[in-house]
Formats: sequence, structure tokens, C-alpha cells
Amino acid sequence: MKLYLDFDGVILDTISVTYQMIEDQNLQTRDEILNFYRTLDWNNLLKISPVMNDSINCIRKLIKTNIYDISVLTHVNSKHEEEEKIKMINRQFPDLEIIPCPKVIDKCDFVDPTGAILVDDYLPNLEKWEEKGGISVKFSDKNKKNDRFITITRLDQLLDIKFNSKDKRYIKA
Repeated sequence: MKLYLDFDGVILDTISVTYQMIEDQNLQTRDEILNFYRTLDWNNLLKISPVMNDSINCIRKLIKTNIYDISVLTHVNSKHEEEEKIKMINRQFPDLEIIPCPKVIDKCDFVDPTGAILVDDYLPNLEKWEEKGGISVKFSDKNKKNDRFITITRLDQLLDIKFNSKDKRYIKA
């Protein structure tokens, strides 16, 4: 079964780090924030961002099982961000596919979501994914439940779930 993993907020906690940087720099307008992401030193950001709930080791576990055909599907704001994310993933997982999706395009329009699982922390991505025939799994580092989607706090919890791609249901194994 095809499994897509989001990067920011699922693998690394780049979101909290960048939000703190935006606050520290007192950036207010949409243009200021967009420019911040476009000019951000992604090499440094990826070095200082903590791993989310042991996600690197959890991905290793998932790969070893061969249950899923895993890819990282990540939104990117710049070529520099794309290059640095690819380098980081390749250092950890040389054979793992990483798919950089321009931020202005929905993930479900960039790859075929039909019958595939998306693990993401951002609800609009999950809602759109499901609308296009995919299976959505909410990643929450704080175990904040969501009534609409199954919620996990660690990626290796995917090993405890049996998915049925035909009717998009799941059951605890």
C-alpha cells in the first residue's frame, strides 16, 4: 500500500522553530512571512529542528516491514528548501523517495491519492486528500484527537492499523 509522509510537523518540528523565528523577527504581513520562508536558511533550520516523536527511527521500522511503499510528500516554498529536505532525507534513508510539492499546489493534485495513505499534521491537506479518494491519518505530537481522522502520535503506530484501501476504513490490528 502506498504511504505518503508529510515532512514538516511529522518528521521534523520545523513548524514550531519557524513560528518562533517569525515571532522573534516580529514579522506581521503575509508578504513578510512568505519572504521569510523563501529566504530561510533551510540547511540550518533542518539542523536545529527536533525530530518529531522519534520519527526517524519509526520510519526505519516501517521500511523494514515492507508493508508500505513509502514516500515523503512535502510542501516546499523554494528550491533551496527542496534541496535541503532531499539532502536530509537521503542522509537518513538513501532509497526513500521524496516528492517536493510546490506550496501553491495541493498534495492531492500533485500525486494520485486514490487508495493511498497520507500522514499529515495539517487538517486541510487531510480533508482534500480524502475528498480525492485517499486515506487520511492525522499526526499529532500532543495526542490531540480528531473526530474525522484516525490520529497517531508516532509513525510506528501505523503498524498497529490495518487499512482497507477499497472503502478507506481501518481497524486496530
